[in-house]
Amino acid sequence: MAGAAIPLSEASNGSTLRISGIEVQGVLRRRLLDLGFVVGNAVEVLRRSPLGDPIAFRVSNTTIALRREESSLIYGEPVGGEGI
Repeated sequence: MAGAAIPLSEASNGSTLRISGIEVQGVLRRRLLDLGFVVGNAVEVLRRSPLGDPIAFRVSNTTIALRREESSLIYGEPVGGEGI
């Protein structure tokens, strides 16, 4: 059962998504790819700041915080039977 791809910025805390697309361009795209934000990799949503921006993610055993503007350009599908 494949779910529809959603932006990482819309995923709930504790959910895991498999990256299905990255629309970030330029130097930031290269940096994200180097950090493990590659199509097919799993990303776990760890926590949001009190105001919802930035959001902490775990990918490839690395924790990284992304702003909403960046995480809204990375798309993933929920892994397993998890909801959004």
